[in-house]
Amino acid sequence: MSAHEDAATRGLQVYIVGGAVRDALLGLPAGDRDWVVVGATPEIMSARGFTPVGGDFPVFLHPQTHEEYALARTERKSGRGYHGFVFHAGQDVTLDDDLRRRDLTVNAIARAADGKLVDPLGGVADLHAKVLRHVGPAFVEDPVRLLRLARFAARFADFSIAPETLALCRELVLRGEVDALVPERVWQEFAKGLMTAHPGRMFDVLAQCGALERVAPDLAWSAELSCGLSRAVAGQLDLAQRYALLCRGSAAELQNHMRAPSVCREMARLLPDMVARLPAADARVADTPEAWLQVFESCDALRRPDRCLGLLQAAACVQVVDLAAWQARLQTVRAIDAGAVARAAGGDVGRIREALRAARLQALGRL
Repeated sequence: MSAHEDAATRGLQVYIVGGAVRDALLGLPAGDRDWVVVGATPEIMSARGFTPVGGDFPVFLHPQTHEEYALARTERKSGRGYHGFVFHAGQDVTLDDDLRRRDLTVNAIARAADGKLVDPLGGVADLHAKVLRHVGPAFVEDPVRLLRLARFAARFADFSIAPETLALCRELVLRGEVDALVPERVWQEFAKGLMTAHPGRMFDVLAQCGALERVAPDLAWSAELSCGLSRAVAGQLDLAQRYALLCRGSAAELQNHMRAPSVCREMARLLPDMVARLPAADARVADTPEAWLQVFESCDALRRPDRCLGLLQAAACVQVVDLAAWQARLQTVRAIDAGAVARAAGGDVGRIREALRAARLQALGRL
């Protein structure tokens, strides 16, 4: 539905802003659209059927599309961290005012209902030049902008970062602003960055400006981890697998500092042990049915086969792993009729456990 056909917004000054405009100009698939309304009030929006959902500033859901429409606003620094802002969303706030509070010039482009671009900060030129550049000196007031810059650097790996923008990132670190970032907010950006085509660049940028040791102090970032993540991208691995690869070699305290979901934390906990047990990881580990079965037992593969295969896929990003062979081995041990073995063992729990293990080893030996 275009703004011209939309009764709810007819007569209002509405613009698409940010990522949707940027990605369209880059010829990338369109994601969620963010809308800005200029010259309106909360009362006007409510009278047109919009539902208020904003906390710190006025944001409304469209009555039909349920897209978010925010009133144009300015912001003023009032304290430490990314919560330390006071917002103003009066009818006197212009579109240019709203765009000037954004993080990067490529995210500060608006498109009017007639398709005309509004680009007061040179975002289109920076898109053509493939440069990530801060909008203004207020960049140093919000540490989340540093995280977002690093994530965009990972997503748009062929873009450079303006030197003056990197200088402001270092200033953010020196000022201690990044210390105000809570782990939950850091994880949100890490999760998005890990799922880009070049996740290693996010951590390279954070390390380059001194922020990585502040937001993830126990992360042992290295070129080896970066290579592992690149292989994870090539293998289309999921977030939990990429997170496990990121955490390899890091102190256990990293898990306590990050607020990753439990599935990610569990994958990160199990991966080092999986790698150590694989015959290719250590010449002292025999490539035998007994070693194979121990791998499966160590990660509860019989009950969690998908997780086991996920761990093997992640391990294959750091060493040679014959995934087809391991899948065949797992299918073989899972095909054992546990009920028949239990009946043959006479119901004794200890004998059943021993008989099952022996049957699985025998089946693996036939492979």
